[in-house]
Amino acid sequence: RLTESGLSMVDWHLVKEMKPPRTQQEWEAEFQKYQQFPEFKILNHSMTLAEFKFIWYMEYSHRMWGRAVGLAYILPAAYFWRKGWLLLLSLALTPLLFCQGLLGWYMVKSGLEEKPDSYDIPRVSQYRLAAHLGSALVLYSASLWTGLSLLLPRQQLPETRQLLRLRQCAHGTAALIFLTALSGAFVAGLDAGLVYNSFPKMGERWVPDDLLAFSPVLRNIFENPTTVQFDHRILGIASVTAVTALYLFSRKIPLPRRTRMAVTSLLAVACVQVGLGISTLLLYVPTPLAATHQSGSLALLSMALWLMS
Repeated sequence: RLTESGLSMVDWHLVKEMKPPRTQQEWEAEFQKYQQFPEFKILNHSMTLAEFKFIWYMEYSHRMWGRAVGLAYILPAAYFWRKGWLLLLSLALTPLLFCQGLLGWYMVKSGLEEKPDSYDIPRVSQYRLAAHLGSALVLYSASLWTGLSLLLPRQQLPETRQLLRLRQCAHGTAALIFLTALSGAFVAGLDAGLVYNSFPKMGERWVPDDLLAFSPVLRNIFENPTTVQFDHRILGIASVTAVTALYLFSRKIPLPRRTRMAVTSLLAVACVQVGLGISTLLLYVPTPLAATHQSGSLALLSMALWLMS
């Protein structure tokens, strides 16, 4: 999404598209297919073949990486099933993987549709983008949780009231981090990071005038770039506040070394992620920094899952 390359491959074939164009004729044919769709007609009508190759290879790499991930799930799942081991991997994660791939193509299709009398920049539906990202986060979280539960021995701790409260707070904080990461899909989908590039205020105000500009009001949450950025800010601040409170609370409880390390790591990554988010906003969303910020959300979620384990 950050490199504007997601609409460069205008069809989807599970096996056929694994072979990229090789000859000049094949590249020109691929480019001609792209020229039939709104992104080229409205936004990239002056694009050269060399420029097209760059965005095409970005999307191609993403799709091939997805297929590699698929094999990393499917082959072990087939082996486990053959051995008669009914693991979460084969029962739940593999079907979720297929769903993730279908959601990806369903998302791309929304950006290829012709919209008569519209001259807006062609982009994929932010709703489908959020669904695609959300399913990826669920797949990753389930995979990591499964791995941690198998690799890390369960720690036997006295079930005190403070420990129970800490565990509940850790679960709530992880859910908040997940929601914040998911809201980033709406920011990316609407280019909401390119409005109000100031912090902590949005322009000259704490609450911008156009926060509820759309009607009905509920549309603003998912379709108004200003509201989407505002919500992402609030969720980000709430997440780092929750992580800080969780860390301070944990200092009052005797915890094993691994748990102490996990909560400290969670706080450290949260601080880095906030710095990355603010920097991305102030610098008008440079691609490398924005990608690092997106990766930071996954690192933060990973730390939260580690703490929960």
